[in-house]
Amino acid sequence: MKGLLVVDIQNDFLPGGALGVPDGDKIISTVNKLQYHNEFKLVVGTQDWHPPDHGSFASNHEGKNPLDIIELGGLEQILWPDHCVQGSIGSDFPKELDINKMEAIFRKGMEKEIDTYSAFFDNGHKKDTGLTGYLRARNIDHVYIVGLAGDFCVNFSIRDALEQNFKVTLIEDCTRPINTDEFENVLKELKEKGTEIISSGDLLT
Repeated sequence: MKGLLVVDIQNDFLPGGALGVPDGDKIISTVNKLQYHNEFKLVVGTQDWHPPDHGSFASNHEGKNPLDIIELGGLEQILWPDHCVQGSIGSDFPKELDINKMEAIFRKGMEKEIDTYSAFFDNGHKKDTGLTGYLRARNIDHVYIVGLAGDFCVNFSIRDALEQNFKVTLIEDCTRPINTDEFENVLKELKEKGTEIISSGDLLT
């Protein structure tokens, strides 16, 4: 059965937010429509949910700036502006996003010593979010993915979903990247790994 995964459509990832993705707000109305498509037997979402002292925040490293690279948890880590801090307005879902169809929302990025881009695992694959088991318990074997940002959390979620042996479809017009040029390379790699890439128009006809 098919399920829809809505990744990190939160205020801080929208234009004007702490880590705003260009045109990130433009996907919301279509994502709302997709959630009610009768193909999807399950809709779930993810929510970045960082503690204020998270290790990925440049502000927590003296002398460092956003986009500097350090080592965190034994992995290369891009430093980011403070974003999606637990309980903040930036961590909230925008009022325009319909969350009524989401059966569950998986919070991620709560461990301060390691970042979590993927909906399924942290970046070191040390902690499972529980999403794999949740999807399998509901007989979902084909995951359609939308959300933000295309070159980070959506990208890593797709890779992990494939590794967990789900069939994966990216709805391309329902994601936006931070880096548009680099995203072309990401899409090419995802296709090579077996990701189906479609437009929302292929479903909403």
